Amino acid sequence: MNNQHPPSGDAEVAIQDGISEATFNFTIGDSAGAIAQLRTLLETYPDAAAAWHALAEILLAEKAFSESLEAGEKAHSLLPDDIHINVSLSRIWVELGDKERAEHFGAQARMLGWKQQLSE
Repeated sequence: MNNQHPPSGDAEVAIQDGISEATFNFTIGDSAGAIAQLRTLLETYPDAAAAWHALAEILLAEKAFSESLEAGEKAHSLLPDDIHINVSLSRIWVELGDKERAEHFGAQARMLGWKQQLSE
C-alpha cells in the first residue's frame, strides 16, 4: 500500500477546479489545452491522483496510448483501490492489445465494486 496522502483543504479545491477547467476545455474540443492545463497542475500537485486520472482519460481519447498508460499507472500508484482508475487501465490495455493486463484491471475494478457494495 502506498503511504501518500491525498491533498486537502485549499490544495484539493485548486486541484478539483483545475481538473474541471481542463475537462471543460476537452469537451469543447481543446484537447491540447486541456492536456497542458493538467500537466501544469501536476507540476504543482504531483500526488493528485484525480489529475493523473483525468490526464490518462484525455490522452486515451486522443489515442496517445503510451502516455495515457504512464498517467494511468501514476494515478494507480497513488490510489490503487479506485474503481475508475482500474477501469481506465483496463481500457488502456485493451487499446494496447494486452488482453491479460486488460482483464486483470477489469477484474480489480469488479472486485472493488463488490467490496464497495458490501460495505454499503
